[in-house]
Amino acid sequence: MPGKEYSFDNIFLKYKPQIHRYLSRLVGFDEAEDLTQEVFVKVNKALPNFHGRSKLSTWIYRIATNTAIDKVRSPSFKRTKVFIPEQELIAEDENVGNDKKVLSMDQQIIEKEMNECIRYFICHLPENYRTVLVLSELECLKNKELAEILDITLDTVKIRLHRARARLKKELECHCDFYHTDDNQLACEPNKSTPEFK
Repeated sequence: MPGKEYSFDNIFLKYKPQIHRYLSRLVGFDEAEDLTQEVFVKVNKALPNFHGRSKLSTWIYRIATNTAIDKVRSPSFKRTKVFIPEQELIAEDENVGNDKKVLSMDQQIIEKEMNECIRYFICHLPENYRTVLVLSELECLKNKELAEILDITLDTVKIRLHRARARLKKELECHCDFYHTDDNQLACEPNKSTPEFK
């Protein structure tokens, strides 16, 4: 195997931020730091046995996913408020292509509130739906990568994604009132049945 690409120090520097973000979305920000360290201890230990049969990133996501699932299923795990850090939302906005339409301050606030609402309900879906949606919609991985990470067939990925999206849509319809602003921007407002999430 090539030395530099698979040096643990390089792997840690390259993948730690995105794995930390991913785990924050699965288990909550409070748990993510310790879990990230645990993931990279496992990566370091298993690295000599990695032979490149899958992409390195896919292999690391699989270790992270299994570690998160073990944590969520452990008796000691208590779900805390799940949120996406403000600096991550800013970073995501900065990473979007320069051809994105420039939004006014009011439009940015509406878009941010909408994204926070959607992320909240994704984070509170059942584990199998949450994981597949986070990998697909927030981590932007392809279905084939999801199949490898989750160790399921491509057909199962498609079925699970379909069901997860349907469940998310149902949750949003139950707890949010959608409307269009004067400039035709889609917006949502939590209704009285929505749990407090801000």
